[in-house]
Amino acid sequence: MPAKSTFSLDDVPAAIAARFDEAQKSLANHRKNCVALHKLHVQASRVKDPGKKNEDALTGEWAFGDAFIDMVNRTLAMKKGAFADRIVRFVGSYVKMMNDKGESHSQCTDRTQTEDQEETCASRFVTRLLEWLFQGFKAKNKVVRQRSIQLVIEMMANIGEIDESTYNQLRDNLIERLCDKEPLIRAHAAIALSKLVGTEDPEELKQGETTCLDLLLECTQYDTAPEVRRAALINLPVTPETLPVIITRTRDTDTLTRKLAYSSVLEPKLGHPRHLTIAQREDITKVGLGDREATVRVAAGNMITKWLDIAMSEQDPPGQPTETWVGDDGGVMKGFINFLTFFDVVGPGEAIAVDAMLSVFTTKPALLDAFVFTDDFWANLIPESAVLARVFVDQCLQSKSENRLEDAAIPVVTAFAFHIQEAYNALLSLMQEMDFLQIGEPDDEESEAREEELAKKELILGELLRIALNLDYMDEIGRRKVFSVVKDMLAHPHLPPGLIEHCLDVLSQILPSERELIRIVVEIIIELRDDDEVEPAIDDVRNFDGSRSDITQKERSMRRSKDRHEMTPEEQQQNDLTDMRCLVLCIGMLERVNGTFEDNSTLEGILTDLIVPAVKRKELALREKGLVALGLCCLIARNMATNSFQLFLNQVQTAPEDLKLKVLQIVFDLLVVYDRDFLGRSEEISRQIISFILQTLDSEESPAIQSVLCTGMCKLLLSGQVTDSKVLLRLALIYISPSTMDNAELKQCLSYFFPVYCYSSRENQNRMQSIFSEAFDLASQMHEDLEDEQKEDPKLVSLHQFGLLMIDWTDMTKLVERVPQPKPSDRNPHADLALQLLLALYDSERSDDTRKAFCQFLGQLQFFPSKELGLELDNRTVLKLNILIENLQEQCPFNDTSLDRTFKRVKDRFQKAFGRRLESIDPGRYVDAEFEKFYEDIGMGGRQGNQ
Repeated sequence: MPAKSTFSLDDVPAAIAARFDEAQKSLANHRKNCVALHKLHVQASRVKDPGKKNEDALTGEWAFGDAFIDMVNRTLAMKKGAFADRIVRFVGSYVKMMNDKGESHSQCTDRTQTEDQEETCASRFVTRLLEWLFQGFKAKNKVVRQRSIQLVIEMMANIGEIDESTYNQLRDNLIERLCDKEPLIRAHAAIALSKLVGTEDPEELKQGETTCLDLLLECTQYDTAPEVRRAALINLPVTPETLPVIITRTRDTDTLTRKLAYSSVLEPKLGHPRHLTIAQREDITKVGLGDREATVRVAAGNMITKWLDIAMSEQDPPGQPTETWVGDDGGVMKGFINFLTFFDVVGPGEAIAVDAMLSVFTTKPALLDAFVFTDDFWANLIPESAVLARVFVDQCLQSKSENRLEDAAIPVVTAFAFHIQEAYNALLSLMQEMDFLQIGEPDDEESEAREEELAKKELILGELLRIALNLDYMDEIGRRKVFSVVKDMLAHPHLPPGLIEHCLDVLSQILPSERELIRIVVEIIIELRDDDEVEPAIDDVRNFDGSRSDITQKERSMRRSKDRHEMTPEEQQQNDLTDMRCLVLCIGMLERVNGTFEDNSTLEGILTDLIVPAVKRKELALREKGLVALGLCCLIARNMATNSFQLFLNQVQTAPEDLKLKVLQIVFDLLVVYDRDFLGRSEEISRQIISFILQTLDSEESPAIQSVLCTGMCKLLLSGQVTDSKVLLRLALIYISPSTMDNAELKQCLSYFFPVYCYSSRENQNRMQSIFSEAFDLASQMHEDLEDEQKEDPKLVSLHQFGLLMIDWTDMTKLVERVPQPKPSDRNPHADLALQLLLALYDSERSDDTRKAFCQFLGQLQFFPSKELGLELDNRTVLKLNILIENLQEQCPFNDTSLDRTFKRVKDRFQKAFGRRLESIDPGRYVDAEFEKFYEDIGMGGRQGNQ
């Protein structure tokens, strides 16, 4: 009989240490060491103390646990390193093995024990290890806290069943670590807490207690550290409850977080895009493809490409016939049409859907080769297929792949004109049906369905017109056919307004000159206003081959035969509708005219009989269109602009908000176009105009009008037409004002303007530097007037942030174009800013907080000699700086030792940079009136000779 192998608990610590020593060297041996460790664990568990009961009798298990915890304890204090990370993985692997083998072995306990009792060996070990790690959660050493949570995360994936008490301890400790001061620990806590989502019953929670999911959602949105937000985001389950929060992270301030929202959450976890609402799909597409960072755009593009793959895997678009057309595209075109149903192409989502398609074409350009447009395709157009065809044509032309258009069998001009004709006929037929329905009792549901169908028909026709812009009009017959159809569409009084722009674009493309375009539009306006003209029947949808009567065939004027007071109320209403349509046509035409007003005498009649009367009307809609049309005329007529400018300024003072927006846009357009006639005419006129605009800005409360005013002033400053520092000061204060915190458009405009303006030239930086003291003082006064709640608003720009922004904007090293050889008269903005700050520190009336801020700002200035700076300070400036720095603590000492240390660093840095140069400077050479005043300003009058 073979001798039994001897086993001693005294050998357990050394054996476990050997396993850990091997495990920390490589991940490859973890499996082998886990098996050996488990065998050792089984042997140790058989050793019991017969004199004790329950868990006290498990002497071997406790010895194994003590040795195991001792080995793990040695890892906790280790900072970043592969050895500690491997031990963490090893512990997780061992816990997994214990739970996996819990059902297959009975060595840990007596063979007579039940299956439930057999699992207690693993559960006791895991519970003891967890309770020990919970102590590490509260350690002072942040590395210990981090390692403790890492170990728990590794264990949680295969932790098995634990008792309720241990579960509650685990949950409470992780929730507490979500408030840890270290971001990395909060991130690990969020990862661990995500593994508890779904394991808790909300009904069992105490009243007012937050669920793990709600805590994660709060962490994802509001934690200040991006790594914590990312950790919570990646580990969130994708459900209808969490999707709104996940979508908010596509607008996160951190680039990597925005990218991961697409690449690690929405793309792999979402599944079918229909799990999102149409609004949500459009939102994440628009935000992702429009992100300023290329990596985010690529991630969003990959997600959208996956959506296309899903769409192509489906049989047919929802609600569409199984076989709408027969083509040789391999299902690509139907896949794209199904893809477009993910967006509201009939509504505002069309532009977003187009961007999504272009992203797919960029990712998979070979898909363009699969497109084939058959006659059946054009005969059965739906909104999605019309958009698809238009985007395909635009993409081929943009990528200079005209051969693809031929391969795709795009119709020639003549054939395409008939497709436009058919779409127009379908639109008019539907409009006729809707008119008949309005005669009887209206049915809300049926009326709504008809309105939706009308919008679809309008979109289809609009897309065909946009395709027509890119056709080859060398075929004169086809050109005439398109011209005839489009002209008759414009002449129809009931044509939807959304199609007018497209029709005018086509006319501009096919007509030989602007003069001809003006003649045609004027002819249409005269026909619409002609009292004797019979209104075309709404079902007159054929015979468009011949053009209507030309102006020269019959002398007609736009002036009506009846005055307004001679008309009945019905006639007045009808004439107002006609005038509105004519003004829309006139505005569209003028927007496409680049020649002068004098070269197109036909415009005189429109101005006299249509535009001017509309400007004089009291009805807001007509007056708005009239003023816009007059403004467009002024842009091509210099004399008219100078004569009408005062009219527009008067309208700004009296007009309601909607009209004021339009008028202000006209005013700024005229100021930009005619610089010499207004702002450049004389300083007095320029001052009056700027004062008027600033007064309007001060008195205006509408966010939209504030944005227009600030945008206009920014344009004038960038163009150099306005150089007044007062305007710059006003914009800087508006940028940080609490009243504009929620005006996103204005904030975005100014956030872009200030860096562009300052980095474009040294002169602009000098202007910005010149307003620093006044701007900071006014900003301080503004902050003093705030209530406590306003001061705590995170969107508010603090005084310290404002000062750092001003310093950044005046940093010469960030100039886009630097002068290779600066002139001796060129000033360094930061050197002048340093003089301002130092002189302000001599003001004893300034608060300690302000003086502290100014000392901190001095340390951020870049005026010391460097190759990057390229501009040395003159001796006068160096001498002034030295005098101010050397005498400050004597004249106006600080009351704070921390400020003394901060200022000493500035002083030491200055002496190191300019000490030798100061030895060669003779102060006596600079004793003049300017220096005498300088000494008086700092309280050193009469001492200048001693310096």
